[in-house]
Amino acid sequence: MMKKLGLAAALALSAGGAQAQDAFVEFKALKPELAAKAAMAAMTYCRGEGYQVGVAVVDRFGTLQAFVRDRYAGAHVEETARRKAWTSASFRTDTLALGELTAPGTIFAGIRDLSEPLALGGGVPIEHAGALVGGIGVSGAPGPDLDDECARAGIAAIEDDMGF
Repeated sequence: MMKKLGLAAALALSAGGAQAQDAFVEFKALKPELAAKAAMAAMTYCRGEGYQVGVAVVDRFGTLQAFVRDRYAGAHVEETARRKAWTSASFRTDTLALGELTAPGTIFAGIRDLSEPLALGGGVPIEHAGALVGGIGVSGAPGPDLDDECARAGIAAIEDDMGF
């Protein structure tokens, strides 16, 4: 009788454990060390091109993990880089493409009326094995396409660390 009760209890616990596992999600997030490395790499790349920028890296939820500002970058780069990074993570698309998707007169133009998104090139989602792990935003180069280029250089600098 005790063996049957023990078996029944074990089965009940394992069923409860399966239900408990269904109550949670697992995800990957960029480590702060990699966020800082990507930010520095993007800034260094921009500096090499002659641009003074700010670079922000956020986690998959849009929370700031790293920010660097080159010595002569404008004061505005802190906000714009962070918002570009946040936007790329939140919308899971680069902000250069989002700029086109949300242009005045398009079906998605209303996104530009929200307070946080910034549909201006320079924000790029950071992905690993098909999963969003963060976003990077660059501000201060002489054009959004160049901000985008710098952001992608930051991501390229950590690809090996992410196992690509």
